[in-house]
Amino acid sequence: MADRPSTAGGEDDRAYMALALRLARRGLGNCWPNPAVGAVIVDKDGARVLGRGWTQPGGRPHAETEALARAQRGGREIMAGGTAYVTLEPCSHHGKTPPCVEALLAAKIGRVVAAMEDPDSRVCGAGITALTEAGVRVDVGVGEAAARALNAGYLKCQASGRPWVTWKTATSLDSKIATHNGDSQWITGVDARARGHLLRAQHDGIMIGAETASRDDPSLACRLPGLEDRTPVRIVVDSRLRLPLTSRLVQTAGRHPTWLVTTKTADKSRIEAHREAGVEVLVVAAGGDGWVALDKALEALGARGLTRVLVEGGAHLAASLLQADLVDEIAWFRAPKIIGGDGLPAAAGLNMDDVAQARGFRPVARTDLGDDVLETYMREMVE
Repeated sequence: MADRPSTAGGEDDRAYMALALRLARRGLGNCWPNPAVGAVIVDKDGARVLGRGWTQPGGRPHAETEALARAQRGGREIMAGGTAYVTLEPCSHHGKTPPCVEALLAAKIGRVVAAMEDPDSRVCGAGITALTEAGVRVDVGVGEAAARALNAGYLKCQASGRPWVTWKTATSLDSKIATHNGDSQWITGVDARARGHLLRAQHDGIMIGAETASRDDPSLACRLPGLEDRTPVRIVVDSRLRLPLTSRLVQTAGRHPTWLVTTKTADKSRIEAHREAGVEVLVVAAGGDGWVALDKALEALGARGLTRVLVEGGAHLAASLLQADLVDEIAWFRAPKIIGGDGLPAAAGLNMDDVAQARGFRPVARTDLGDDVLETYMREMVE
């Protein structure tokens, strides 16, 4: 890793990086396996934005390439001596696209402000080194906390090989997801449901359990106007491959990628039948109980490039993930209603004997959505 240059951070730097971070968010859920990066090219006087860019679908072109291409429409010479603001260290290796460092040097950019270094072993300071050795001033750290939060999934995959897991649930005030007979439409209102679909659009995959898939026959599509093409990979954890071939998930697998995660003990003919229907079947190790080992399932998703997975159900899947300490974030939609003790809980039993065993999460945000509330929590890290 290169020696970290001193951090800049004047008012203009912070403002331009904030713009780059807003641009980066446009790529969430749409650019895996690459991180969602934003870039802004500013003239040498720091007074005018010449080009904006963000990581494109599938991860390429990269944000810097997009921003430089837009800036070049005004003439390549106007970029000379300018500043590039990027939310992640520019890449320096040859992959499916040429290095962004080479593009920045070819444009004669005089300064690069990067929010953070890239932990990818192929980069990891090499981009900064290449730029500084070519005479470009590099400053790192402006907006770093926001950049890390934005790409928590990418960083999680780099560190552990598995995606960031967000458990999303919609409940009454007393934490029930349905009445005693399973009726749950609709606990929350229109605004909350729209925000839930935005979460789908911002994640690479959406995961449910076999029971929810069979009982509710969901489509798991993003139904926000203008974002219908942002439906994430639909993932069903199905240890026994119980998902009917007639289900909406299977029937629409040709339109929206659908993955089933199962074990070696699953019926081979069922595996083949689902694959013939266009479903990708991932076979992973089973846990001691014979069901899918969720840590292995997440590793398999990470190996296929997913960085952010939204878990929408049901109570047993949520409990299993919580027991395995695999939930990184909670998006809890809460409606001002009481269902009562005979309602269905958000999470099944966790078999805890005392409060000290409870999983800890810290509140990070609260958003009013009409009469409902979205509470966001992050996993407490144990030192």
